[in-house]
Amino acid sequence: MSPQVGEIDQEAFDALMREDPGAAMELVVDMTKATDETLREKARRLAGTILLERSKVGPSRARGSSKLRLRPADRGGDLDVDASMAALVEARASNLPAHLEDLQAVDWAQPGIALCLLVDTSGSMTGGRLAAAALTAAACSWRAPEEFAVVSFEREATVQRGLHQPTPPETLVDQLLALRGHGVTGLSAAMRSAADQLAAARSSRRVTVLLSDCRSTDDKDPIPLAASLDELLILAPADDSSDAEALAAAVGARVETMADPSEAAAALARLLDAS
Repeated sequence: MSPQVGEIDQEAFDALMREDPGAAMELVVDMTKATDETLREKARRLAGTILLERSKVGPSRARGSSKLRLRPADRGGDLDVDASMAALVEARASNLPAHLEDLQAVDWAQPGIALCLLVDTSGSMTGGRLAAAALTAAACSWRAPEEFAVVSFEREATVQRGLHQPTPPETLVDQLLALRGHGVTGLSAAMRSAADQLAAARSSRRVTVLLSDCRSTDDKDPIPLAASLDELLILAPADDSSDAEALAAAVGARVETMADPSEAAAALARLLDAS
């Protein structure tokens, strides 16, 4: 694939993309870590182009008129007295002020979808895992261009792109391709970060997409936080999906598996369009 220093055989790469796109994506992502600086930069540009092209599966976010939605009052909006009556009566009986989180408010929600992608970076980030992460992030930007967040996690969660942060997809793909894996799998920290990101969403549908085998290796139970999310979708490796399927069954999530990174965008589209 690299016949001489600093070069990529484009014809050979194109042939591999036709024959085995998953292997081609893994290879070019692995080449972004080459010791030769020229080859590394060419591989990075090629990987970004391929991943962005392959991400556009399914419709981009539709637009329409806003709708009123009910949400906890501590997330903003106008107090809904009827929906909050029970909490107000209880507070009055106790001669105490009502807590905002116990009250309900209404505000105008935009139609469409807000996405928060959680990328598991525990363990080793191989070319395949990096390609799947970058391709899924690019697909999220295609499906929800105005409201999407990307969070990487191991024991702790790190926001790679905030929900309304103006980070171009090309820059985000570069960020994800530079990730290195380490540490334990802290699913609880990831779920908490997703809830924090999506709390600011204007869209009426708020979806968390978890890219992981879901094998939690810290001491915190992820199920309560996972169950509290509006909608959880899981993308798991086809050869290691038992923990993901168990988590999905426990919290009412949906799960799709991927045999290789080239399937990521289509798997995400199936999950999003199934509801």
